Amino acid sequence: MGASSQRFAGQNALITGAAGNIGLAVAKRLASEGANLILFDLNAEKLEEARSQLVSLGVDVHNAICDVTDYASVEKAVDEAEKALGPIGLLFNNAGYQGAFAPIHEYPPEDFARVVQIDLIGAFHLIRVVSERMVKRKFGRIVNTASMAGLQGPPNMGGYGSSKFGVVGLTEVSAKDLAPYNIRVNGIAPGLMGPGFMWDRQVELQAKTGSQYFSANPEEVKKQMVGSVPMRRLGTVEEIPGVVAFLLSDDASYITGVTMPISGGV
Repeated sequence: MGASSQRFAGQNALITGAAGNIGLAVAKRLASEGANLILFDLNAEKLEEARSQLVSLGVDVHNAICDVTDYASVEKAVDEAEKALGPIGLLFNNAGYQGAFAPIHEYPPEDFARVVQIDLIGAFHLIRVVSERMVKRKFGRIVNTASMAGLQGPPNMGGYGSSKFGVVGLTEVSAKDLAPYNIRVNGIAPGLMGPGFMWDRQVELQAKTGSQYFSANPEEVKKQMVGSVPMRRLGTVEEIPGVVAFLLSDDASYITGVTMPISGGV
């Protein structure tokens, strides 16, 4: 079904990490299909930039500065959003932090804790707060952002990989717990995406780890990483929103507890 359809007309969609590339791209797609938007992020300047792009699409947009690691902050932001726009029926649980790159015996403990706090505990906070309200209404659609790092366990990414494995588990548990209330919970697992800051950062930091898996030359690391992808290319941010929209829509009415790879292969 194309983006011109209005699958989400009259629905309110909450997006965390909304000022980032993936969050904004998904927000644009959902708005193009009629959803009103609730945007959560910690970056006030980028959040306002995102809002300015989205209001031109003719939907209502509500912004909130929200720290997903703080349960009280999430509760307050969700309450204020529902007062402003009404019930939240759709959640794209997307806030995340990539973290350090180091072998596990050298991985900085404080960074591991930070990654888990943002990527896993933050995701739980959103599901906990939003699903409590969805249960009362007997309706909800949730998509969590995991990662191929949460399906395959990449080297030198102990914090990120562990947290994203956790998100996959959280997705499966939540799907079972919430299915009796007409709430579907699924996930996406993007693979190597680029070009952009996250891709460049990953390449440079993997090159510095001294790992047996990658060259010390960033240009060679790029070739090694892309060479591991069956389609032999990076994915693009533009290839993510359609998958998220599908999983949030009634076109996926019998799908729950699935984390869908977006990886250029298997």
